[in-house]
Amino acid sequence: MINFLMATAKKQFSDIAQLADVIWREHYIPIIGLEQVDYMVKNFQSAEATYVQFIDGYHYFMIYFNNHLVGYLSIKKEDETLFLSKIYVSKEYRGKKIGKSAMNFIEEKAIEMHCKSITLGVNRFNVSAIAAYKAMGFKIIGEMITDIGNGFIMDDYKMEKLIL
Repeated sequence: MINFLMATAKKQFSDIAQLADVIWREHYIPIIGLEQVDYMVKNFQSAEATYVQFIDGYHYFMIYFNNHLVGYLSIKKEDETLFLSKIYVSKEYRGKKIGKSAMNFIEEKAIEMHCKSITLGVNRFNVSAIAAYKAMGFKIIGEMITDIGNGFIMDDYKMEKLIL
């Protein structure tokens, strides 16, 4: 069974950060390298960073599969768009329809928030994620190159799915 729990307590953000550290190292080191992963985990995926994002209006949800924390997601309403900031599932739980359930959950939130679309950024070399998003109805609508400091950039595609 797949459940989503909104994170509001610092302990929950600590649990998310521990999971993020594992997921990011296994998935992103081959794509962006160890130095950039270390930098991004510390500055964007740590308990402190995610809690500040929560205070700034991002909604974090912990994803549970059979009562085990297996992933997390973060969303924020921006005008009539729901921005999907983060969606990650542990490697050993991929292929169990958790990502699909999470996207259905996100679409429900978008409808509740009266959004007309969902947007996200995905690393242009993250081919498996791009394929998954396309299979779920997202389209590439642009490119985003973002300077994130310390000499690093995020080289992403901007993707969008219209909500009918």
